[in-house]
Amino acid sequence: MTDSKSPSFFAENWEIGPIFRALLRNKVGAMLIALQIAFTMTIVVNAIYIIVERSDKMQRPSGIDEANSFYISSVGFSHDFNSLVTTQEDLNLIRSLDGVIDAVQINAVPLSGSGWSMSLQTQPGTEFDGTGTAVYMIDEHGLNSLDVALVAGENFSPTDIQTRQSSQTHWPDKVIITLAMANRLFPDEGLAALGKTVYINDIEPMIITGIVDQLQAPWVGWDNVENVMLTPEIREAKSSRYFVRTKPGQRDRIMNEVESQLAKSNSGRILRDMRSVEETRLRAYRDNSAMISILVTVMTILVIVTGLGIVGLASFSVNQRKKQIGTRRALGASQLSIVRYFMLENFLISSAGVVIGAALTIVLNIVLVDAFSLDPIAWYYIPLGMVALWLVGQLAVFGPARKAANIAPALATRSV
Repeated sequence: MTDSKSPSFFAENWEIGPIFRALLRNKVGAMLIALQIAFTMTIVVNAIYIIVERSDKMQRPSGIDEANSFYISSVGFSHDFNSLVTTQEDLNLIRSLDGVIDAVQINAVPLSGSGWSMSLQTQPGTEFDGTGTAVYMIDEHGLNSLDVALVAGENFSPTDIQTRQSSQTHWPDKVIITLAMANRLFPDEGLAALGKTVYINDIEPMIITGIVDQLQAPWVGWDNVENVMLTPEIREAKSSRYFVRTKPGQRDRIMNEVESQLAKSNSGRILRDMRSVEETRLRAYRDNSAMISILVTVMTILVIVTGLGIVGLASFSVNQRKKQIGTRRALGASQLSIVRYFMLENFLISSAGVVIGAALTIVLNIVLVDAFSLDPIAWYYIPLGMVALWLVGQLAVFGPARKAANIAPALATRSV
């Protein structure tokens, strides 16, 4: 029978028994490292899931030409300020500028965080539930200005455009909606929603005359961000917002020119809030960006601290067992066997940690799902997290293991 303390047993069987006995003699340190690995895995896996989820949300297309679009607000203050005349003059001026593709007066801007919302129903009456939708008021230039494509139906004509007073409550009888909104109102029908009637304010009928491919609401945190309707209206108000789409590469120049030309054209108003859509996107998602930065920092610190903890425990174990290691080296154990011994020891500690961490990861994810209405974590995040922590443990222990392997056999004859 092979002696359990012989070099051949050490080389061929990796000495699982001696490793367990060694861990039991230092069980507090091993338990602390295992718990640290479990805690790190729990935080890191859920943090990575949140980062991926937030990143996917931040990369959602708004449906408009973000790189070449901007908007600016005009606010009249003079006693003889005529909002309708000024709006038409402003739009004619902006559209005439070289480098401008189109421009439109609009009540809200995608991604901006501020806008209008209403509820549409497929049947009239207060007893029926409605579907929430963002509202954009545009004229016949709206689709071209926003760069959204009709996939069914037709654009508004100049004769469809109505003037909306500030106190007005009734709505036009035509509406263009997004494909996502069509699917919400009429599940599984999609483009077949064209020509159907929907109801606003419980009773007012509106005919769906067009469906566009995609357009987002102003609120990026809204679950129904793809639910959008466009109505053929020009607002009569002292405050107007113009949305301008330019030719590629012309946006910044046009922004300065529009501001300058509008300022010269009418001294009875002020111009403010000129901003590119790209800047608006950054502002809309800055909380998400900050969260991602914080989570990345926390994950990095946790992984480094865990790695240092493993290095510390392994180094302590090597220092405590120098004479034992020297004896084994004198009996013929190779350097590879010594390295393998300590890496296996760490693998066992890490295994206990990642198993506990897997359970804690699921528990924390359940809490996050309930608290923040997140989707449950995908199953593959957990095994990937386990493998990652195993690799961190093996990399961290390799240095101390190499140090142990370099202990001279002659040390066995010295006192420790």
